[in-house]
Amino acid sequence: MFTPDPIQRPAGPPASTTPTRDYLSSQPPGVDQHYAVLPRSLVEAMPLPWQQQMAHLLAEFHRSYAHLRWPVYRVVPSRRERLVDLDEDQLAEVGAIAEIDSDGELVYRDRYGKRIEDPENRVVLVSCLDPIPAEFANATQNTPPRGFPPQGHPQPGPHPGSHPGPHPGPYQGPPSGPLPVPPQAPPQVPAQAPRKKWKW
Repeated sequence: MFTPDPIQRPAGPPASTTPTRDYLSSQPPGVDQHYAVLPRSLVEAMPLPWQQQMAHLLAEFHRSYAHLRWPVYRVVPSRRERLVDLDEDQLAEVGAIAEIDSDGELVYRDRYGKRIEDPENRVVLVSCLDPIPAEFANATQNTPPRGFPPQGHPQPGPHPGSHPGPHPGPYQGPPSGPLPVPPQAPPQVPAQAPRKKWKW
């Protein structure tokens, strides 16, 4: 039976028709107004179920837009800095120079020679070292520390022909103090041939 009461609408705002744009507009890490960067080391370190879903979505994405002429993207890790805090090399990187004008005032100019107004509040992007490590252990594996065999696995024996004794260990540098003088053997006197006795 149908009820004459109006249908109750779900609480909360309606579902967005642009969920990807809404999320990227919230300024998550690695996103600007044109690109969304995902560090490959982090993507490959995700749990296996995440990787499976990500691989499926990326495959569909690249399959759908494979007809476009894709360029080669060069990603440069950068950070925001004030123009007045940059050194000479960083100024050259962003296309600016600092010089003293005829009045003895420090001024900043762009690559075309135009004076940059209000340099104290001018923020630019300069390259920096990538703070995200380049390698991550797979989150789905229990990887033992490098250089130590995992527990429960037999350790390899000595190489054939190697010395059976303990390993001498890493090089510790030259010994301190004067080097010991090895004992010298006494000089050997050559043996003389026996004299012949003559009978008269």
